[in-house]
Amino acid sequence: MFKEQTITVIPTFDTVKVEMIHAEATQAAKNAVAKFLDDWNSKSGGNQYGEPMYCGFAWVDVRVRSNSKLGKALQAVGFRKSWQGGVLQLWDPAQHRGQSMDCKETGAQAYADVFRSYGVEMYMGSRAD
Repeated sequence: MFKEQTITVIPTFDTVKVEMIHAEATQAAKNAVAKFLDDWNSKSGGNQYGEPMYCGFAWVDVRVRSNSKLGKALQAVGFRKSWQGGVLQLWDPAQHRGQSMDCKETGAQAYADVFRSYGVEMYMGSRAD
């Protein structure tokens, strides 16, 4: 009688919504780093720096047109064009003031996870220093 249909709903994003998600994601990233450091210090006994000594960088990537509504909103909260075409990046989304790549990766992954929960395909990237 009725044909069953599946409809895919693509979420829309404006600057206010992206600012709210960014604030939530930033807090999640900071919390993830704090939890990681607490766990690491309790298991390893820590060191004079208070973090693992493997230095590096981490960021999040999102494939989006920079002139789209989402792209403009992401740029308003700090994302910049990547060297890769069609990608925006935000470096160190946890704003961790150390050099540990482990901490930076943990924060970037938590940040990306929040955006993915809202339907934005975002991924963590990293490299050693």
